Amino acid sequence: MNRPSASRLASLDRHAGWVAAACCVAALLGVAAALPEFSHAQHPLGLLGAAGVPGAVLFNVLGFVVPGLLAAWVFVRLRGRLPVGAARWAGIGCWMLALSALAFAAQGVWRLDPTDLDGPISQRHATMWLLWWLAFAAGALVLGLGLLKDRVWRGVAVAFLVAFAVVVLLNAFPLLAGPIAQRVVLLAWLACVIVASRCGGIIRIA
Repeated sequence: MNRPSASRLASLDRHAGWVAAACCVAALLGVAAALPEFSHAQHPLGLLGAAGVPGAVLFNVLGFVVPGLLAAWVFVRLRGRLPVGAARWAGIGCWMLALSALAFAAQGVWRLDPTDLDGPISQRHATMWLLWWLAFAAGALVLGLGLLKDRVWRGVAVAFLVAFAVVVLLNAFPLLAGPIAQRVVLLAWLACVIVASRCGGIIRIA
């Protein structure tokens, strides 16, 4: 690979996480602001992309699909930058996180049907949401444990382990209302995407 191409890839690696997070948050806040009846405290995120909702297509593309695909790129690329001495399951954790990101993107393809929340279309969306946070929690735990012994990568490991704890606690215990918990889990995921993206500056060590 020539230097200009390598430089462009490195730049994409460094900024993809921020772009994914900014895109998702902007879509969430922007589309929600255009719907006076929508409440972040009462309504799930997927409702913004539900069939028949104004701005649904925009939200599905910018809120789910683009951030999900960028996050998948980030986690796959992270696997190639892991330290040589990292435990084998650290790489497995990256693949699980990439799967989580693809499930997040799929929510924008299989959107909610507000007229039939128990129907097959809405259930596909719900299944992708479930797969997203389950794969995220598992991947964060495995990656974090795999990097914990590496001094240079310890901060990254701790960030993913904290995210794992947040996701599991909020989904296992009703500490917060459902819609609020959803948003906290989303922020934890986006934070991990940014952390993974910024790991490009960490040098491999034996």
